[in-house]
Amino acid sequence: MTTAEIGKLTTTNIQEKANLIWAIANHLVGLFKPHEYGKVILPMTVLKRFDDALKETKQEVLSLNKKLNEQKTIDTIRAGLLCKTTGYDFYNVSPFTFANLLADPDNIASNFDTYLKGFSDNVKDIISNFEFEQVIEKMHKGNVLYIVIQEFNSKNADMHPDKITSMDMGYIFEELIRKFSESYDEQAGAHFTSRDIIYLMAELLVANEKEHIKQNGVVKTAYDMAMGTSQMLGCLDEKMLQINPDSKLSLFGQEFNPETYAIAKADMLIKGGNAQNMKFGDTLNDDQFSNYEFDYIISNPPFGIDWKKEEKEVKQEYSKLGYEGRFGPGLPAISDGQMLFLLNGVKKLKEGSGRMAIIQNGSSLFTGDAGSGPSEIRKYLIESDLLEAIIQLPTDLFYNTGISTYVWIVSKNKNKERLGKIQLIDDSNCYVKRRKNIGKKRVDLDDTAIGLITKAYLDFKEGKYEENELIVESKIFDNNFFGYTKVTVESPFTDENGKPILKKGKPQADSKKRDTELVPLQEDIDAFFKENVLPYNSSAWMDRSKDKIGYEIPFTRLFYKFIPPKASSDIFAEIKQLEE
Repeated sequence: MTTAEIGKLTTTNIQEKANLIWAIANHLVGLFKPHEYGKVILPMTVLKRFDDALKETKQEVLSLNKKLNEQKTIDTIRAGLLCKTTGYDFYNVSPFTFANLLADPDNIASNFDTYLKGFSDNVKDIISNFEFEQVIEKMHKGNVLYIVIQEFNSKNADMHPDKITSMDMGYIFEELIRKFSESYDEQAGAHFTSRDIIYLMAELLVANEKEHIKQNGVVKTAYDMAMGTSQMLGCLDEKMLQINPDSKLSLFGQEFNPETYAIAKADMLIKGGNAQNMKFGDTLNDDQFSNYEFDYIISNPPFGIDWKKEEKEVKQEYSKLGYEGRFGPGLPAISDGQMLFLLNGVKKLKEGSGRMAIIQNGSSLFTGDAGSGPSEIRKYLIESDLLEAIIQLPTDLFYNTGISTYVWIVSKNKNKERLGKIQLIDDSNCYVKRRKNIGKKRVDLDDTAIGLITKAYLDFKEGKYEENELIVESKIFDNNFFGYTKVTVESPFTDENGKPILKKGKPQADSKKRDTELVPLQEDIDAFFKENVLPYNSSAWMDRSKDKIGYEIPFTRLFYKFIPPKASSDIFAEIKQLEE
């Protein structure tokens, strides 16, 4: 199914359900501030989806639970038997459902509390991460708890998994989160990444092995270190199943926002996956997957965000564990932690087979002088031959930022022809404009765009690819093209006659005249010095003991196209026309 077909198929479900749920928030006006609506609506939506999934087996579960209690069955066996009855990895043993709660308006709060306590422990964990108890109390005191439950019982609010797929539910949650975020100008894109970007990343991850998967299927693992509501993992899973329905992808993720973590875990429970693989915590200072290795990593970690609160633990890991830990190659500036996530992913890629698609902004390409943390991280990736490709995305593709962003493909199983090479793909002119902007998202990647980018990647050759006015350009470079030696150039003190002052027969360096030169690794340093320095400073010399190797990827400069300015006569003619 194409991206366009998926979009068309889900539009009705998304708009109908999201608008219905959003309309319920009208009952909260005055009692809650607009930016607080999500604290009510999101957990209620999750609970209603659980309720609809369980209603067909409700009576059977109640009867079985009564029997097991009479037999004093131990908790672990009891839980297993109840889950087997529901067909899910969760259950509810209270006598209440969303429907019959309405039969007793006077006791709605206590009955709803009994209903929540009747869930299995994994659902209780989800509820606790929503911090829902105080919200319920406030709703009850404000006389809206009954009304909200009543609204969720409407015919159009049926959220049974047979009616709304996990993919559609993901879209609905994304739409709700975006609406709630916009209500107080929060950056909605901090919560999720649009599907067109994820589909591109998923395609690039599996493109090289698609035929193998089609013929043989796979049993693999996938991880997202900043999973949000887990939609990246869900899209990758969809991609694998589209290629081969017998494929099995075990999903793992970590998220530090309690509400989005709760949604991710709830989604995994509904899908029948292992919800225990969805972990809560800060990936940088509370790694829940230490010593794990994964076949695929797909992630859009935060960029432009400082790592001050994780600084102590990160620096301890860096100094104590070095390369045995995650951050051995180096630490980026405290103002931006995105490269820490990049290193976390590299460490967790399975040796010999692991592949990662991760989004970074432009600073990861070039910030930091030779010897600095960012430069050392790039040096490690490139000299270890882990960096396979970087794809520049169009601007205005994300909900919360219009800046240039890039997908880095990091691989521990490079094809033979890619060894020692890095492919750069300029996708900045490959997009379709949206009819209606969503936040700062003004453009999309349609199927044609994704196909064109993927073709450029798979062909692995230099050149332009064009279709329907979409343009993609590919360039390939040797690894050491991006490296340079930072050489220190010294000049001597001069006496009053302009002659170098000597000490023990050697000229003495004047620190005020000290300079540096960046010599590409592909060039001979002595020849460079002779050609570019000595003609202008015949008494200079190099202090090679101070050499530092650095790496940067000047993406924009490598794809720069000179556009000559307009002729003055044309400009004059335009001015004259405007005046007239």
